[in-house]
Amino acid sequence: MDSGHLNKLPLTHDVESKKVLKKLASAHRALAELKGVVSSIPNENILINTLGLQEAKDSSAIENIITTHDDIFKAELNLDGFKSLNAKEVQNYIAALKKGFGLISKNRILTNNDIIAIQSELEKNNAGFRRVPGTTLKNATTGETVYTPPQDYDAILDLMQNLERFINDPSVSDYDDLVKMAIIHFQFESIHPFYDGNGRTGRIINVLFLVMNDLLNLPVLYLSRYIITHKADYYKLLQEVRETNHWENWILYMLDSVEQISKETIVLIAKINDLMLKYKHLLRTNYKFYSQDLLNNLFMHPYTKIEFIENDLGVSRITASKYLNLLAKDNILKKEKLGTGNYYINVELIKILTLKD
Repeated sequence: MDSGHLNKLPLTHDVESKKVLKKLASAHRALAELKGVVSSIPNENILINTLGLQEAKDSSAIENIITTHDDIFKAELNLDGFKSLNAKEVQNYIAALKKGFGLISKNRILTNNDIIAIQSELEKNNAGFRRVPGTTLKNATTGETVYTPPQDYDAILDLMQNLERFINDPSVSDYDDLVKMAIIHFQFESIHPFYDGNGRTGRIINVLFLVMNDLLNLPVLYLSRYIITHKADYYKLLQEVRETNHWENWILYMLDSVEQISKETIVLIAKINDLMLKYKHLLRTNYKFYSQDLLNNLFMHPYTKIEFIENDLGVSRITASKYLNLLAKDNILKKEKLGTGNYYINVELIKILTLKD
């Protein structure tokens, strides 16, 4: 299919079939439950950091940027002696996600300038929308060109302005917001407006759109884990819409991802919450220096360091070091050395985040 077949929005035919409407009901139920569970965590940055890093890892993996949890958490420490280009890419993703969340929290809209700013944070360049033709999407196995997105800058800009209106103006379409999210994701990936980072930027747009429309308060529904598990279907169904204009299977796929990942995230947050309560009791009972800020730190940074404690608790370096070393001595944290510095691992939290029993 060539770019000449990429239609502007809104769609000219109804895509909310009986199957879609049935799936919408269960997807919305799961998403609403997730929205409620998120409020049980006392500090929003705990979930944005921990779950955001998980999403950054998974979303990058879809683009074959492979790293480990250990490398990601070490990269966050910014200690001498650690270098990983892939982990740095993942750090850029979480920075782009936070930038996008900041923008929509302030403005409640998602403009093309915002999307460009997100991609710029992700890729660390200011290239903006593509101006040079030649971009094609190829089959990863055969190398065959399966889709040629718009090549002309004016065409890209025109389609992105049309998409911007669809994202922000509810009067353009009365489709359910989850159906809109599926349509937006298809359209963005098919326009493919950037030289690099389209997939990851598109997945950030997904969750920001849900927050914009009050389906979530925090950007914590990350669909990349579902996409990785069903990667072949993801690309096949995108292509099916391009070739046949048949939307049902693509929309059902996206709705299923919302439902399944909502349910998984609810379980994950419950485990984090239970562990926080366990640590709260443990620290408050046994350590005079217990504070909510200390507890938050240990869960915001699965790998923490003296400087993080200094900054979050407003204590001296000597005091922060004393707290962490005492917690390590009592096996609440695990102390490790990297370069000339030390870091401290919340081992129980890492088990939860890496889906280990």
